[in-house]
Amino acid sequence: MPMRDRRMPEPLLAPRAAARGKKPSPELGDLPEWNLADLYPSMDSPELKRDMERAGSEAVAFEQRWKGTLAAEAARGSAGRLGEAVKVYEEIQELMGRIVSYASLIYAGDTSDPKRAKLYGDIQEKMTDASAHLIFFELELNKIDDGGLDAALKADKALAHYKPWVTDLRKDKPYQLEDRIEQLFHEKSITARGAWNRLFDETMTALRFSVDGEELSLEPTLNLLQDADAGKRRKAAEALASVFKENLRTFTLITNTLAKDKEISDRWRGFEDIADSRHLANRVEREVVDALASAVRDAYPRISHRYYAMKAKWLGMKKMNHWDRNAPLPQTPQATIGWDEARNTVLSAYGAFAPEMADIARTFFDRRWIDAPVRPGKAPGAFAHPTVPSAHPYVLLNYMGKPRDVMTLAHELGHGVHQVLAARQGALMASTPLTLAETASVFGEMLTFRSLLERTRDKAERKAMLAQKVEDMINTVVRQIAFYEFERKVHAERRNGELTADRIGEFWLEVQAESLGPAIRLREGYETFWSYVPHFIHSPFYVYAYAFGDCLVNSLYAVYQNAEKGFQEKYFEMLKAGGTKHHKELLAPFGLDASDPAFWRKGLAVIEGLIDELEGME
Repeated sequence: MPMRDRRMPEPLLAPRAAARGKKPSPELGDLPEWNLADLYPSMDSPELKRDMERAGSEAVAFEQRWKGTLAAEAARGSAGRLGEAVKVYEEIQELMGRIVSYASLIYAGDTSDPKRAKLYGDIQEKMTDASAHLIFFELELNKIDDGGLDAALKADKALAHYKPWVTDLRKDKPYQLEDRIEQLFHEKSITARGAWNRLFDETMTALRFSVDGEELSLEPTLNLLQDADAGKRRKAAEALASVFKENLRTFTLITNTLAKDKEISDRWRGFEDIADSRHLANRVEREVVDALASAVRDAYPRISHRYYAMKAKWLGMKKMNHWDRNAPLPQTPQATIGWDEARNTVLSAYGAFAPEMADIARTFFDRRWIDAPVRPGKAPGAFAHPTVPSAHPYVLLNYMGKPRDVMTLAHELGHGVHQVLAARQGALMASTPLTLAETASVFGEMLTFRSLLERTRDKAERKAMLAQKVEDMINTVVRQIAFYEFERKVHAERRNGELTADRIGEFWLEVQAESLGPAIRLREGYETFWSYVPHFIHSPFYVYAYAFGDCLVNSLYAVYQNAEKGFQEKYFEMLKAGGTKHHKELLAPFGLDASDPAFWRKGLAVIEGLIDELEGME
């Protein structure tokens, strides 16, 4: 599971008043801010200082005790202490994870605060230094021959507990480098990728966009692209394009540098395809992702092209401008959804599926594990941070009270429930690959959407809800595969030399025109909109995980609808497995197989079915 989900496939919503430093609208109610004291009391607490010192000293002691001994311990069979070593290693990872999680969440709360930025930077440096003493461990484990390690797993009961982790670790073996090179890559990450990531974050949160005389941050400006007033949408799009263009030199440099950094790492490790390192991290085969991408591209005309042509007609346009793509339908209710209503909506939907799911989600509200309001400097988008198994996850939102905000709350709480259930696997095995990490979040959205739809009797409101869901699915499936194709173009071209901002913009327009279709007119300025997508910076090729998760959930939900009994139990077992099983093992109980191309067509057919229903309502 990613440290930060940073879910922003499309503009998420944020209150304009809050973004200008004013109090949120009373209509929203009392928006919660998270309580990070469950990790550490404060930035200058003695507990944090103590744990930072302890992490450093324990990492050094671990290296001194175990380095150079692992093969011998494996050879000793039942008398060996390899399992003990893995357990201590996990405990140190847990400690360091708690420290880094706290720094990340404090920083996300206000990236413009110099004190928070300094703490975040200092902790990154200190934990990077400490973890340098741990690098040897996984490398040395993978140097043990297969026969010796298999024998140790059978003989050492403590080690056998970690068999899924050890098996998973062996998949990295072909791409490992010599120990000192691995250490160099690790230590320089703080001044390489980490530094460029931080530059992007701090630059983006500092940007201000002038719309009708108001200076807005990114979130509320993006939110205006969903305003019912076409004039406001156009002005917001022009403001975005203007500011992105002013900063294009910086974003182009960041993109070029990180693409080259990745190419260097991939070349040294021996990855063949530009996305193979992501596939390995996701524990998914390249063929599976290729089949997904191919199926989605083939479906562009049947899904996005068809839907946007219908929407243009509904809005009374021959073609929509790019700033009209997320415009609400004329019949869409414009009332603000207060926080209490959003909370009850999601918990009710979760509870109807399984009371245990609602109970876990309710804890996030009751114990202040959610940070909902927009504040100046706060990280944009939304994410669920798992922290560490000995603590609990935290959710960040930018809540404005629109239907998409409710769906985002359902999405992130899905992650949160998954993270709570998987925590029992421990620090080394709780983490789920990105492809499966999106399953519970998208399933949570689907439960919430279906619950709301079933309660809707008004025809116009039902049409608006169906249209909103189709748009969300297009944004999650079609748009994310288009983003994936864009990244492939950028990274492939970067191998031939630096890319200009104009060339990157050309790639962006190519994939957008192909995926959105002829009903969308891409006006001047849209060629810069690639620059604000954080996934391209923080997690190259992350984006296909959203499409993977959405199509998987469509198929999974169909199984749920047709299941007589036992689905909930199998679903919870899948979530509890964390990272201990491959996607084939996890999906087998439901009769699903992601390696079968027909699997993706079934998932896409669900979206087509919703569009069919909308067509029938015209």
